Amino acid sequence: MNTMPLPAPAWRRFAAIIYDVLAVVAIVMVVGLIAQIATGGQVADGKGHIVAWWYQPLQGLVVGAYFFFSWTRGGQTLGMRPWKIRVVSREGGAVDVKRGLVRVVVAGLPVLLLMLYRVTSLQVALLAPLVGWAVILLPALFDARRRGLHDMAAGTEVR
Repeated sequence: MNTMPLPAPAWRRFAAIIYDVLAVVAIVMVVGLIAQIATGGQVADGKGHIVAWWYQPLQGLVVGAYFFFSWTRGGQTLGMRPWKIRVVSREGGAVDVKRGLVRVVVAGLPVLLLMLYRVTSLQVALLAPLVGWAVILLPALFDARRRGLHDMAAGTEVR
């Protein structure tokens, strides 16, 4: 009898997310330091407003690359390794480039909500992506394979 492996429990996935948040903070700090060194400290003005148009897209690209390469080269981010979970294709194989890109794009969409800071408060703009990620992950509570919207769109799951 050929049965599919069980999807990873929610608590292990959440623990991996917490670990990955720490990794992302470190990545953002390193990219920020390199950008400051490369521009002679001209990334932001005296009030702390970002003036380099390329800085935030660069941050997003580097963070997206971290997840993309982690998922397509071994199926695990740094946060997933201690919890022994991995992203796999629906069939249980490795995540290919197409699935990796779809997963990164869909999972990254809530970051665009940060642009709300131009029309609302910074608090709302910082809370909006968290709400967006909750919406993306919410189906995992009801789906038999515990897939979020990004998994459904990419044809992946976490085991």
